[in-house]
Amino acid sequence: MTDIRAIVTDIEGTTSAISFVKDVLFPYARERLPAFVETHADDADVQHWLHEAAKEAGFIEASRTEVIDRLIAWIDADRKSTALKALQGMIWKEGYESGAYTSHVYPEVPARLAEWKAAGIALYVYSSGSVPAQKLLFGYSEAGDLTPLFSGYFDTQTGPKRETASYQAIAESIGLPAAQILFLSDITEELDAAAAAGMRTTWLCREPMVCPTDARHTCVSDFNAITL
Repeated sequence: MTDIRAIVTDIEGTTSAISFVKDVLFPYARERLPAFVETHADDADVQHWLHEAAKEAGFIEASRTEVIDRLIAWIDADRKSTALKALQGMIWKEGYESGAYTSHVYPEVPARLAEWKAAGIALYVYSSGSVPAQKLLFGYSEAGDLTPLFSGYFDTQTGPKRETASYQAIAESIGLPAAQILFLSDITEELDAAAAAGMRTTWLCREPMVCPTDARHTCVSDFNAITL
């Protein structure tokens, strides 16, 4: 992969443990979402995303309580809703800034990212979490502020992560041929979509997963096993 000029990485299961999002971030936002919406009801950004959530839910008219209830149901269902992710990100920001938690990153990730950046490879993030939430996760990581390593971020406003068009849009935004971009993820459907767009792919099969011998994508156990 010596012609790789950019790397786009997923977060959950790739740079960071899924358990951090599932067991720390999601419960934190779920518990605080009702009060957050009520106390920030006059905030223009909050109003915008509540309106978008109501549209997504198919509500013609709905009370704030009904929208909140639907958002909580979406958290429980792990729905990939752009509106929900935006509101969660606002709540998580308060948690990070208050010191309620720092984000998990796998131990080899920071050094490997720094090595790639030093080699002139541009680094990007593509996650279902909102761009602000992505910046918070890498800005308040256990390894310190990792945001200077990244050249840009993409979320579901670019498009769904299992659709080829999303990766075509990312390549166009980065300004490189897709064949010069490596996408890292733990989800094969995302890797399939990236490959269909012409990107190179590597599948992160972290414990307790075992790389299958017939994998459609290069399969590694951690970032140290990735060769460019």
